[in-house]
Amino acid sequence: MASNKMQSNEGAMVEYVTAMIGGQLFGLPISRVQDVFMPERVTRVPLSSREIAGVLNLRGRIVTVVDMRARLGLPQPEDGKVPMAVGVDLRGESYGLLIDQIGEVLRLPEAGMEENPVNLDPRMAKLAGGVHRLDGQLMVVLDVDRVLELAPEMMAA
Repeated sequence: MASNKMQSNEGAMVEYVTAMIGGQLFGLPISRVQDVFMPERVTRVPLSSREIAGVLNLRGRIVTVVDMRARLGLPQPEDGKVPMAVGVDLRGESYGLLIDQIGEVLRLPEAGMEENPVNLDPRMAKLAGGVHRLDGQLMVVLDVDRVLELAPEMMAA
């Protein structure tokens, strides 16, 4: 009996796929991540917001590509590196979130997540579901639903 109690004290663990965007570490709940891919042949959508990089065909599915740097109000990279994309779904629609670099999968205690700090950049705070403090680094947990809230006006295209 005692060993069960110790395990439950540790609490629920959550796995995050980590990503770098503009030098900041972000985490996406692994339960929301469908795949990670190199976006090829992204087609611009006329009159879409600048946060929408365009659409692409991924294994027969049309995927709306969201430029996370634009979404976070960050400048575009000047290093010429090809971005990666993290595939997520929302209400049956497929999206690719453009990121600078994919990281590892981290398994963190759910109880370790904190509210957004008051000094967190407001553009990040509006897309974040909280933060985890890692060794000297802050991982901002992206709330996928909030990230994709731009969908209605953009889907009219």
